[in-house]
Amino acid sequence: MIKRTLYLFLFILLVTSCKSTKTASNVAVVSMSSKKIIKNHYAVSFNKKTINATIKARYKDKKQSHSISIKLRMLKDSAIWMSGRAFGFTIAKIYITPTKVMFYEKFGKNYFEGDFSLLSDFLGTEVDFEIVQSLLLGQAIIDLKKQKFNTGIASNLYKLEPKKQNLLFDFLFFINPSNFKISKQEVRQLQERKKLTIEYVAYQKILDETFPKKIGITAVDNTDKVFLNLEFRSVEFNNRLSFPFQIPTGYKKIKLHE
Repeated sequence: MIKRTLYLFLFILLVTSCKSTKTASNVAVVSMSSKKIIKNHYAVSFNKKTINATIKARYKDKKQSHSISIKLRMLKDSAIWMSGRAFGFTIAKIYITPTKVMFYEKFGKNYFEGDFSLLSDFLGTEVDFEIVQSLLLGQAIIDLKKQKFNTGIASNLYKLEPKKQNLLFDFLFFINPSNFKISKQEVRQLQERKKLTIEYVAYQKILDETFPKKIGITAVDNTDKVFLNLEFRSVEFNNRLSFPFQIPTGYKKIKLHE
């Protein structure tokens, strides 16, 4: 159970009341330079202070599938808090700041408290607070302004691929021309046959923000595949929030390489 619960929360960190729009665009895609595409993408960056949301998460691998409900609270650039519930009970909590990751789950009575090595070790790539936040907001997980890209059009979306890929990882980005949010982003570790795909199936308009509504995540590790679907059931901005988190006594610390 510890692995199932931990995997579910980790994928959510990668990772409603208003009408949603599909990410597949009906807008005619006109040729555009990568510099302008990137400028437009950052022009629609999330611009509120806090998020208070509920999420329905559905997890599936080759052996099992299950669903949990999640409460999400975020203070932009400062804190991400999640509480997962199943069968009417809280089963796990996670609290992330720019310097620390804290997590516990009740079934196995396990916890973790430390840096981002837990997330980085699982995903096989360096993870930090900004990457986690960007995944939840529909933004690119790396700073697109710091690289040069080859640009193309695929499936009516702008496709951006770095001219010079990372030595260990390949990145690929698809941007919707109708709102310039990320439609899909991929991280590939070809040598170890790992691939993480985050697809923003639908967005929704809340006030003046274009915010994810449905996110599909697929992780491939050699021949193993894990699927996670996230659906935001309610989203509110700029509420005053608290982030209650205390590791219960008697829990056992998670060791990364057990």
